[in-house]
Amino acid sequence: MNRKSLRDLFVSVLLASTATAAFSQPVIVEPNAPPPPPREETVPAPRAGYVWDAGHWSWDRGIYVWTPGHWQEVRSGYEWVPGHWVEDGANWRWIPGHWA
Repeated sequence: MNRKSLRDLFVSVLLASTATAAFSQPVIVEPNAPPPPPREETVPAPRAGYVWDAGHWSWDRGIYVWTPGHWQEVRSGYEWVPGHWVEDGANWRWIPGHWA
């Protein structure tokens, strides 16, 4: 392999590992379904430049705990996708909120 090919290969591997590290998030899998529909939460009046991210149930050391809603700063050209739980076989998996 010549020097240019080795350099190109090194750059490709470096970029791939950096991208993976930057976008990887821990996968949270729980053995039990989250509690029924979310708690009643008063949604504040609209706020320019922000979108409301509703509260949700989080898994913390073996129990579900309520995480209150908060504001997310708007990213131009993107839409906020709220986090949510999905059934995954016998378990439940948390999909974090993200911009799409």
